[in-house]
Amino acid sequence: MIFHITLEKAEDGWFVAEVPALPGCVSQGKDEQEALTNVKEAITAWLWAEDQKAISALASVRNIEPIVVAV
Repeated sequence: MIFHITLEKAEDGWFVAEVPALPGCVSQGKDEQEALTNVKEAITAWLWAEDQKAISALASVRNIEPIVVAV
């Protein structure tokens, strides 16, 4: 998957990376490369958390076992 991010240098010198398409998905790093590496991890964690919410919602509505699809 491809996500667009914003990358800004904060007042404290750290770089802040945010993913506008994923509300609340933000990370930072001491330099641009570290911020990009960290935001990739944040995207993975954000998507995993949303998936867990969806699984919980499905389980409460129906007794159907979800099928996992890797993208």
